[in-house]
Amino acid sequence: MSQNALKQALERTIGVVSNDPAKARLLFRTRSRLLDGVRCSAEVRDFPPIVVDEPAELGGSNAGPNPVELVLVALATCQEIMYAAYAAVLGIPLEAVEVNVKGELDVRGLFGLDESVPAGYRKVSFETVIKSPADLATIRDLVARVEAHCPVLDTLIRPVEVAGTVTVNGTLLNTPVNHAV
Repeated sequence: MSQNALKQALERTIGVVSNDPAKARLLFRTRSRLLDGVRCSAEVRDFPPIVVDEPAELGGSNAGPNPVELVLVALATCQEIMYAAYAAVLGIPLEAVEVNVKGELDVRGLFGLDESVPAGYRKVSFETVIKSPADLATIRDLVARVEAHCPVLDTLIRPVEVAGTVTVNGTLLNTPVNHAV
């Protein structure tokens, strides 16, 4: 999609939401199933299933990225999409955007070997490389906007309520999973 077509699509959506704030709320869904060992199949919208697996050293067959790698992918791609979107709306030419993300994870938390070690990432860092003929002040403004409004970055840095339930053999357990902020 060209930058102009992207701008038009986003401006239409911004106009709809501005005129009717009730249309601003979106619900995204996914469904996943454990297939074999630790290999899973995740479905998103009407796309082919995404294979999620672990590397051999974590008991998998290395058939696809693992869940914590997908968190990094989500951050990188969300940043890139936000750069494209904001640049299009603001008329800032972009030649290239690349985001490299690293996550530091201590598997002692994952394996329950040390309760003081979190199961998830201890640190996530990213480097964004932008190629653009725009002046530095314009790019700094673009970076500030993206950093302030990237949904995945926001989700990672802001406490988010997470709730769930567990059903066993058709029976709902009486202990809902709820991680309030």
